[in-house]
Amino acid sequence: MHNYTITISKTAQKQLDDVPDDAAEKLIAAIRGLALHPRPAGYKKLKGRNGYRIIKGDYRILYEIFDSVLVIDVIAIGHRKNIYKYRTSR
Repeated sequence: MHNYTITISKTAQKQLDDVPDDAAEKLIAAIRGLALHPRPAGYKKLKGRNGYRIIKGDYRILYEIFDSVLVIDVIAIGHRKNIYKYRTSR
């Protein structure tokens, strides 16, 4: 299996900056793990839009996978009660 390159949108980076430090560390570890396993146990395809999500505690990471170029694009990070209100402009 090949390593994927991880990109994080400006929006997702700002969202990550707003997460408490203890949760942010877990989220960063999960994002790094996507480079080796872009479809980890528990991942789900998003309904009504492109992308996938993984869960870390009360937080969700929304991302897209581009297998042809081995890129993972993290598009949003947030608390479970707010994250699905986020819409991508792509």
